[in-house]
Amino acid sequence: MRIAVSSDERTGVADAVVAELRSRGHEPVLHGALAEGERCDWAWASEAAAREVAEGRAEQAVVCCWTGTGAAIAANKVSGVRAALCADAQTALGARRWNDANALALSLRTTSEAVLEEILDAWFDGDPSADDDDRANVRHLDEI
Repeated sequence: MRIAVSSDERTGVADAVVAELRSRGHEPVLHGALAEGERCDWAWASEAAAREVAEGRAEQAVVCCWTGTGAAIAANKVSGVRAALCADAQTALGARRWNDANALALSLRTTSEAVLEEILDAWFDGDPSADDDDRANVRHLDEI
């Protein structure tokens, strides 16, 4: 799967995210501080990764900044992107299941490599719910 990945700096788990995605057989598309010549500020980097998803060049995104909050906010500004800030595996699983999240936001400050692996396991194991109410909620996001 092609996954857009952005970070505003190469600290914390920034490089580990890319390595972990590759080890799982995914193709990371790099943005921000992870790519040569791109603006690395969190708003620009996260937008670039989110646009990859919105425009169909990537199936999902992982956006990172110091807290993860700014990356999530920026990604969510792009129409069609549903970014979820996840600090643990249960939140990641719920974001995929109930919110059909297509962008994972991570904190470079608080996410350890061990927790990163757990979050990615849950993220990729999570399938969007087929429940009518859950689908209606996701559809409503496009209407807001």
